[in-house]
Amino acid sequence: MAKTVYIHTFGCQMNVHDSEKMLGVLQQDRYSETDDPRKADLIIFNTCSIRQKAEQKFYTQLGRTKSLKKRKPEIKIAVAGCIAQQEGVNILKRAPHVDFVFGPQNIHFLHGLISEKAPKVAIEDNPEIAIRELPVKRDNEIKAWVTIMYGCNNFCSYCVVPYTRGRERSRPSENIYSEVKELAEKSYKEITLLGQNVNSYRSDTDFPGLLRMLNGVGGIERIRFVTSHPKDLSEDLMEVMSELPKVCEHIHLPLQSGSSKILKLMNRGYSYEDYLHKVLILRAKVSGISITSDIIAGFPGETGEDHMLTIKALKEIEFDGIFAFKFSPRPHTKAAEMEGQLSEDTKSERLTEILKVQEEITEKKNRLLEGTIQEILIEGHSKTDEERLTGRTRSNKIVDIPGIDPETSSGEKGALINVEITRGGHHSLEGKPVEQNY
Repeated sequence: MAKTVYIHTFGCQMNVHDSEKMLGVLQQDRYSETDDPRKADLIIFNTCSIRQKAEQKFYTQLGRTKSLKKRKPEIKIAVAGCIAQQEGVNILKRAPHVDFVFGPQNIHFLHGLISEKAPKVAIEDNPEIAIRELPVKRDNEIKAWVTIMYGCNNFCSYCVVPYTRGRERSRPSENIYSEVKELAEKSYKEITLLGQNVNSYRSDTDFPGLLRMLNGVGGIERIRFVTSHPKDLSEDLMEVMSELPKVCEHIHLPLQSGSSKILKLMNRGYSYEDYLHKVLILRAKVSGISITSDIIAGFPGETGEDHMLTIKALKEIEFDGIFAFKFSPRPHTKAAEMEGQLSEDTKSERLTEILKVQEEITEKKNRLLEGTIQEILIEGHSKTDEERLTGRTRSNKIVDIPGIDPETSSGEKGALINVEITRGGHHSLEGKPVEQNY
């Protein structure tokens, strides 16, 4: 008898792809997905613990399932992801209505957990994670996530990832190549390679070598990757980005702070000067590259001068966009115990200023694209207007396209078309198709 599963995913792209793997495993047990938890036989919370706010949201959502469990006692509730790994059996103590808990390295236990053939808590280290291939039920028909490595060895002083996702383990390149080739055969056009630090990928080849391999897969039109650590960004990788036609002109390169003093406290392994030097080389080698970044506001010990150095860095580098957050102390990390913790008001004020400065920069950079011709991969209808199609440039900017017939070949999902940018806004671009299509 078929059953249904509801998965609530918190956090990053890695969690989104982990949820796709959970659905792949459950599909073998004849589960189908539902978007209504009240109709589900199984509810899974795939959690993120990188910031306290995400953790609070999860516990709020979990609390709401208690009454559902009372009304429907046969329903099973699971907690997965980084909070599961971090808290383990404590989740069962805090929320007895939860049936089982499993960490990011233990998705392969899912079948056994739901059939009560495995422990209620599965959070052990899995040394075979990089060679164990799991089925995937993908959420998109033209773009796909492809994990190339697991875990992290960097131990940034604010980050819980090495404790929740374990140490770095890279997948064999032949396994990655086979997965990408299969995606191409299924008409996928774009892949995004996933890793906590893709630059440190090491198997039978390194990361630039892997990109060279994948660039040869016929049918795949675009290759992206996240996330890159600045200390491991090599000139070889920059050369590959410049040379390989399928590797897109976009890189997410988290800076975190414009103060070298704060970067040292963060254990980032580079100074601001190091970072800026690499950005200048990257821009010289890769024409038109879009660079996005992460910024943490209010790290312990951050003075007003340190904050202004971050503001200066934003104006000097001119990122295409950023993800900025207030510092959030996380369990097991050194930063949580550091002296000089800032008040929430101070962190909020600094975050507001960071976002304001960046918004002006992003809008300016988007306006500079007006009148240019950009290659767009059509992704479907705009979420805000069914009369428009939407897609992304190679530099990962969203483009809305009004007045295009979705029934024509140029308007099909997955089509690559040339678009003239007519307007650059805060968060997206607008454009019109030009006659020459790809």
